[in-house]
Amino acid sequence: MLEIFFIIFGLCIGSFLNVCILRLPHRKSIITPSSHCGFCKKPIEPWDLIPIISYIILLGKCRYCSMNISIRYPLTEALTACLFALCFQVQGLSEELIQSIILTSFLIVITYIDYDHQLILDKVLIWLAGTGVVINLLINSISITDMLIASIVCGGFMLLIAVASRGGMGGGDIKFVAALGLWLGLKLTLLTLFIAFVTGGLGGVIVLLLKLKGRKDYIPFGPFIALGAFISMLYGNRIIEWYLNSF
Repeated sequence: MLEIFFIIFGLCIGSFLNVCILRLPHRKSIITPSSHCGFCKKPIEPWDLIPIISYIILLGKCRYCSMNISIRYPLTEALTACLFALCFQVQGLSEELIQSIILTSFLIVITYIDYDHQLILDKVLIWLAGTGVVINLLINSISITDMLIASIVCGGFMLLIAVASRGGMGGGDIKFVAALGLWLGLKLTLLTLFIAFVTGGLGGVIVLLLKLKGRKDYIPFGPFIALGAFISMLYGNRIIEWYLNSF
């Protein structure tokens, strides 16, 4: 029963995240105006905003102008629902679950925007960092010292890579990792970086082999950092414990 609640909750939050992903890169308000068709500009009625269901009923087209609605909208809603349900399955009803759901929402927004625009917005990172500090102080999951060390050390490591690679690492990636340090602490942020570099390297090879991009084309690293953060958030302590017990 609770799994169904978190799926429905995830669908609704995913619908809101779609708005953030669409508007924030263009410096538009996520509050006003109300949702409207991107082609005919007509306001979308509430019954046409039901996550996934409305898309299916409308056959993926605007009710008024019949232009196609991007399949990404229901896919984002479904992705958010699945990730929220996974967070609940792993963590149950707990303070950590609230933390995970909030961080997951940030990670989805950052991933999509970086993929679309090769940009990680400062306004999103400021909210990410501030929210992480507040939540950790409220639930006492990690100490202030751990937060600061993780942010400085891991953010500094990314800065060194950016300097050494002469711009191969973007400033947004550096600030993203520094903000994650305030959420995860040193151990989990280091694990996040490890996972990000491994999956990023594999992803880059696959993209090149499939000729989706050339060697000189930019491949956003933010989605791989987000993936590493999500895995570390849910399974990081188990991964670290398994690794230590293996030697």
